[in-house]
Amino acid sequence: MALPALSLSLQFGRFGDAARHRAVLPRHSVTRWIRHALKTDGEITVRIVDADEGQRLNREFRGKDYATNVLTFDYAQSPLVMADLVLCAPVIAEEAKAQRKTLAAHYAHMVVHGTLHAQGWDHETGEEDAEAMEAEEIAILARLGIRNPYGR
Repeated sequence: MALPALSLSLQFGRFGDAARHRAVLPRHSVTRWIRHALKTDGEITVRIVDADEGQRLNREFRGKDYATNVLTFDYAQSPLVMADLVLCAPVIAEEAKAQRKTLAAHYAHMVVHGTLHAQGWDHETGEEDAEAMEAEEIAILARLGIRNPYGR
């Protein structure tokens, strides 16, 4: 089965260790992760930011005053998935270290997670929805050769 088409804009903010994050996020990898999570064609921007930008966006758009790992701004689900995914580099690096994952594997998980959000998946609406979203993430990541990020 053919994977959906993707128009990807990959952006990196200016921050201290951006080069390290850029090195683990080659365009072909990010494209592959997103295409495996998409059910239909998409136009997606992925932006890697520092903690200040991540916190500002989370505060302005979600009313939560802290930097989070991934923010999804979904604009359309049909006929194309159109979304911006904002990934906070220091948060993702800290989580990868704490969870004993490679930085690339954790980025793959967060990109898949954000892409699912862009298509209407939501883990904050109840336990059943959270379990369904986790199961979908696990299945997608397995197809990408990445082990279960939840460690179960």
